[in-house]
Amino acid sequence: MVDLVEAVHARIVSLPFDNPSGGQVERTRGLTGLVYNTVRGVTRGVGGGMDALLGWLQPTTGAVPTLPTPEREAVLAALNGVLGDRLAATGSALATPMTLRQVGAATPRVLVLLHGLCMHDGQWLREFQGQGHSHGAWLARQSGWTPVYLRYNTGLPIARNGRELAAQLQVLAATWPVPIERLALLGHSMGGLVARSAIAAGLPGVTDLVCLGTPHHGAPLERAGHGLDRLLAQTPGLSRYSAPFTRLTRLRSAGITDLRHGLDTALPQGVRCRAVAGKLATRGLGDGIVPVASALASDPAREPHFAEADCLLVPATGHLDLLSSPTVAQQLSRWLA
Repeated sequence: MVDLVEAVHARIVSLPFDNPSGGQVERTRGLTGLVYNTVRGVTRGVGGGMDALLGWLQPTTGAVPTLPTPEREAVLAALNGVLGDRLAATGSALATPMTLRQVGAATPRVLVLLHGLCMHDGQWLREFQGQGHSHGAWLARQSGWTPVYLRYNTGLPIARNGRELAAQLQVLAATWPVPIERLALLGHSMGGLVARSAIAAGLPGVTDLVCLGTPHHGAPLERAGHGLDRLLAQTPGLSRYSAPFTRLTRLRSAGITDLRHGLDTALPQGVRCRAVAGKLATRGLGDGIVPVASALASDPAREPHFAEADCLLVPATGHLDLLSSPTVAQQLSRWLA
């Protein structure tokens, strides 16, 4: 932030001919430059303190205090969604590794549940009318599925997560104690795109794919950030002073950037594919995050294409409410009977 403010300041006080090389002016001079360097030194100290605080997010067994587990997991999931690619690139202990967690005894029906952006596997459990609900536990009781919950770094590229998931599920299938008759992938939001990527990466044996609020044709909130980036950089007469602000719009992980256009590929052959969309009263916003047209992939000019009978539109339901909707639960029971 200090660099950004100084860059704007430098461009305001400089003249167009101050830099004959044609490069952009990013630093101030003289006493002003000294002041910025002093401020920068102070913020480095603050940054060191933040590093220590972030260290509390890492589980410890000693006397070092940590946040309670639910809060720590939520913060880490959000942090990975926004900066997960950077955390992984630097080898940070805060980067979330991909793991699979089985709940219950192994049955011939394996249900893999993939969470969405900035979330983790524990957040499939949601409150509804004062009681906890999980689609995984519901389908285990209703139809004998064994839930397997995926946890992954949502800041990484979707294709990378898809490839790694395909590899891990192949190992899981090879070591499953009973023959697998059905393998279903249930993805919420970004999780649906990761599921599709895993199948495209060569994951065999998938029989069912269900996507809840998945932005198959992209998420407009990410596109808005990208549009602001381009607008600030290209507006005639303004780019000289506003271009430094484009670095703010670039503070998005690779996973978030991948949501800009969704996944423009056909659905896998031989897999029963279903899509669910929520719709709030506010016109045009779908479930508040993903438009209905994107969640149901209803643009005839773009892939994928879901059969009308394989789509469900749930009124008065927000993006996260899809995880606890009784209507969604009942439809899942029918699709995965």
